Amino acid sequence: MADEPTGNLDSKSTFEIIDIFKDLNNDGATIVMVTHEPDVAAHTKRIVTFKDGLTISDESVAEFKERGGV
Repeated sequence: MADEPTGNLDSKSTFEIIDIFKDLNNDGATIVMVTHEPDVAAHTKRIVTFKDGLTISDESVAEFKERGGV
């Protein structure tokens, strides 16, 4: 579980963290990442959006991009 792991990082460091998470996921680990940054979320396989404690969407990144996401 990673809560805002790239929140205060520069772009280079952000992409290094994303690459580490991708490698871990490719090795079989499940990564749950909380972010408010759509450009960071766009690097994942799945985006679940919550509002007021409720799930308001659960989509693949392809669906997210089709809907106009980053």
